[in-house]
Amino acid sequence: MDEDDPIPISALQHFLYCPRQCALIHVERLWAENRHTAEGRLLHDRADKPMVERRHGVRTVTAMPLSNAELGIAGVADAVEFHSGDEGECPYPVEYKRGRPKAHRADEVQLCAQALCLEAMFGVKVVEGALFYGTPRRRQVVVFDDALRSLTLAVIRDTRVMIDAGRTPTATYDVGRCDACSLIDLCQPRLLARAAGVEGWLRRQLKHED
Repeated sequence: MDEDDPIPISALQHFLYCPRQCALIHVERLWAENRHTAEGRLLHDRADKPMVERRHGVRTVTAMPLSNAELGIAGVADAVEFHSGDEGECPYPVEYKRGRPKAHRADEVQLCAQALCLEAMFGVKVVEGALFYGTPRRRQVVVFDDALRSLTLAVIRDTRVMIDAGRTPTATYDVGRCDACSLIDLCQPRLLARAAGVEGWLRRQLKHED
């Protein structure tokens, strides 16, 4: 990635979930699909088609390109609703996700990055958005407070540093995270973790002999 290229907003979600996964996708350009990614792709099918519709006074734009040149990020929003207010239409990003709400904040960071792009594009404050999860089939409102904005800016910075360095972090196996990842066979976290353990044991033995 060139230093001037914008970071894909999706990379922020990947980075906060697992920096190694982010590097495999955005540095090494590797990808594999499993049931989880296939279900997510099906959930996105409708939102991935660019269109504009209006219902109950709300204008909705799907597959909307987003960018923030100052932060160096860009991507495509699943959907952006424009709600009428006293100061005109206010954008409200909606991101579609498979499964259930997560314990980590990776999805929220991705949505907040979209809000930062919308603020730069339209010159308005975006106070909240929503994540629509496929299993409960309902929205989870996300408020873009100072804490989430600070976390998002930190993730943008750290993701940029890792991508610019062009280095893939070493693997650390976590059953809850790794076993659900479509890249597990390419990543080989269990094998690499065992190799790292053996290497550490050998270093300790050599140090002991000295």
